[in-house]
Amino acid sequence: MRTDEDGSAAAASVPATRFAGTLMDVLDRVEYSRVPMDVADNPVYRLRYEAYRREEFVPFNDAGVVVDDLDDTPNASCFAVHIDGELVSSLRLHHLSSRHPYSPSMKVFPDVLGPMLEQGQHFIDPSRFTADYEASLAYPALPFLTLRIAVMATIYYRADNCLALVRPEHAPFYKRVFGSEEMAGIRPYPGLAFPVGLYGARVESSRYQSIFSRFAFFLSTVEEREKLFGAKEHAPGRMIPASSRTAYELAIAANAGAMGRVAAE
Repeated sequence: MRTDEDGSAAAASVPATRFAGTLMDVLDRVEYSRVPMDVADNPVYRLRYEAYRREEFVPFNDAGVVVDDLDDTPNASCFAVHIDGELVSSLRLHHLSSRHPYSPSMKVFPDVLGPMLEQGQHFIDPSRFTADYEASLAYPALPFLTLRIAVMATIYYRADNCLALVRPEHAPFYKRVFGSEEMAGIRPYPGLAFPVGLYGARVESSRYQSIFSRFAFFLSTVEEREKLFGAKEHAPGRMIPASSRTAYELAIAANAGAMGRVAAE
């Protein structure tokens, strides 16, 4: 198996914190799956509805699902997070590019992102993060387990930036964890009762080394990413075990081998 070159050495050179170790223990029980978007009774759509109704973000509907026009775009994919086989959270991703300029952030900030797309940049735009209420109480770090999907996608697609279209009160989390920077001030989002701001984490070697050294559980193997995002490998509904611990152990072994070679010289 192969892990990331960028960041893995940094993660291996710093002992995992208690928080990172605890998250890797949970990740040993985590599986991810790519959810087919064209299934009307998609459990993720129901999970969205339950979460948004709890916060009174959407009105009641008989179908008990939340679906929008961006679920059907060619650059959209949806993922479910399972712990011990139970669905606990979900995340939608858009790979935003000049070829496929469709995503929530693009809908609100086309004047900001459009020129960047014309220059050839491309982004991962996560959205529709929703979690089961009981699971969110049992696993307070569930956002980390879920956003790990966005980290893997950013690496897989070699994106220039991982976007965050968030409420102002959620911005500090993205700044602290991912080093996200404000790209545009708050604006209304169609259909939402609250404004959102646009933030982005630029993908640079030094930045990702910092993320992996602090949060080693974000590490993944090439095989896990290929199974989740690769067109030839992924199968809707296929359960993919998290490879965080394997990636970290590979990084430790590679780092130890490198130090041994240096000592021998």
